Parts: sequence; C-alpha cells; structure tokens
Amino acid sequence: MKRIKNQILQVLFKEPISIYKLIDKQDASLPEFLSILQQMENEDLIKVEDGTAKLTEKGLNSCLSISLKKIDECACEHCAATGYKINSFFEEVTKKYTKIAENRPEAIEKYDQGFISIDGVIKRVEFIYERGDLFKAKLFVIGDDDLFSIAAALTGLPEQIFVIDIDKRLIDFINEKALEYKLPIKAMVYDVQQAFPEDLKKKFDVFITDPVETLPGIKLFLSRGVSTLKGEGCSAYFGLTTLEASRKKWFDIQMMIHEMGFVITDIRRKFNVYPEDEKNFFRFQEKLPIVKKLGAKVDYNWYKSSLYRIEAIKDPKPIVEGEVIIDEKIYKDDESWATPY
Repeated sequence: MKRIKNQILQVLFKEPISIYKLIDKQDASLPEFLSILQQMENEDLIKVEDGTAKLTEKGLNSCLSISLKKIDECACEHCAATGYKINSFFEEVTKKYTKIAENRPEAIEKYDQGFISIDGVIKRVEFIYERGDLFKAKLFVIGDDDLFSIAAALTGLPEQIFVIDIDKRLIDFINEKALEYKLPIKAMVYDVQQAFPEDLKKKFDVFITDPVETLPGIKLFLSRGVSTLKGEGCSAYFGLTTLEASRKKWFDIQMMIHEMGFVITDIRRKFNVYPEDEKNFFRFQEKLPIVKKLGAKVDYNWYKSSLYRIEAIKDPKPIVEGEVIIDEKIYKDDESWATPY
C-alpha cells in the first residue's frame, strides 16, 4: 500500500521514533502494517532495533531523491487532534468523575476489557451533548469499562441511563456509585448471548457501545443496541479502530449499519485513546499478538479508535435477534492483533 508506505517515510524522515508511535502515525490494520514494515526492511529502507524505527542510509537517500519534505505535526496539539477542549462546565464533571474512577475495577482479560482515558470519556460526553443527544435523553450503554454512564450522569443532563455488562464487578460498582451520588443510572448484569429482554426494547433515545471488532461480534453488539431504540431519529455512538479493522471490514460494517436503517453522520478519527494504566489491558501486553511479533515493550499510548455517530432514518431493525451462542469467532479473527490470546 503506497499510501501507508508514504506515511511511514514522512514520519521517519523527520526522526527515529518508537515502533508503537509509528503504529499511531499510520492507519493500516496491524497485520497490514507489519507486512509493509517487513517489506521496507527487506528493501533496506528502514531498520527496527530495540523498539525504535529509523531510516537506513538507503532509505534517507530515497527520501531525498523524491524531494520528501520535513513537515512539522499538522494535527492540533491543544486538543489531541479531537477538535474538543474540556470547558469550565465539564471541568467540574471531570473532577468528580476522576475521583470516582480511581476505584474502578481493573480490566480483566476474560472479558476483553479496556477503558479510554479520563479526558477521552469527558470529550465523548461533550460530543454527544453538542449533537443534541444528551439533554433529557434516555441512554442505553452496552458494556461500560469506561464508566461513561457515570461521567454522563454527573452532568445532570440525561433523564435516564441504563447499563448492561457481563461483569458483575462493574455492575455492582456503577450501581453503588449511582446510589452514593444520586445519579439516574440503573445497571444490570447481562450477557449478549442471551435473548434480549422485551422490557428494554424500543425504550431509549441513544445507545453507546465499544464493541469487539470481529464482524460477528460487532453485528451482535450493534443489534442489541438497535433493539433498544424507539425509532426514526434515534442515534448511536460506538468506537472502531483501523488497527483491528481493515478497510474491507469497515466496508462490511458500514453495509451492516445501512441495512439496520442508519446513516453515518460523523466519524471522529482517533477520538478515543486507551492509556497505559495499571488497571487497563496493557497489563497483559505480553499476550497481545502485535507485541509478541514486534518483540518490544509498549512505550506509547498507540491504541486509539475512531468514534462513530449513526442516526436512524427509518424504524431501526436489528440484524441479530434471539439467543446467540458465542464462540471464539465473536471475539477474535485474523485482524485481532491487539486482543490478548
């Protein structure tokens, strides 16, 4: 892929960098990235040593021969390229949320858990507010490793938030904090394999989720969310990476979205950052295929996802209904290189 090769050369022409930072500077899937990297190493254009990537002499001369330019970072440094700042109203929410999140349950490998940064959660709440989907809204959250429900409720804007998650530790924590801080949240243990409860169907305005990125997995998670929406005009938000979802997979997912009756209104690139935190999934990084293949310890917050917003333009219809028995294909496929094995 010439475009990805260009991205790599543009970065390394300026300076040698961490291999994980290089991952973040391009947008191929992880298998595609490693294949291109190995090809460039075989061509003696770059060298990766001790977790650092740099140009070889041949690579430098190649860049000079094509008149490649050394251009400083283009993305906004002040907002981490998200386009959003945390304003005074949301600063107060951030303080309360940060205090609560300090005691969150740690991510565990069994449920493929991982949470985004504190700032990332607040900016997601801000984005949903700006789009008119927060005030007096009934929100449904599928899986809440991020404790998004608590951050959103602390604003005092949503009418109701309902959370489902398979992890009882997380559900108990959310319900406990909702009671302590008098938040309009109810959380319930639910396994997406189970038939969806009838009393939760068509009751909500918005659903939020960060699904697994296999096609069967995302189809299941989105279908459960779609089941909760009242009808036309309702919306949903979910994260999707380019790291574990190739362009072909994005195409298939977008076809799925349209089939369920939605239009894509927004894709905010690299909006969600998963930090290297002692309670986050990087604790078991030695089990991530990409870390095994690179043979270098993670030294940069490279795992980021885009934030999708979709809106129903007709009565939304889930693709999957009833009970679904989950096997490994739901959680892992050939592109799941940032999922612990």
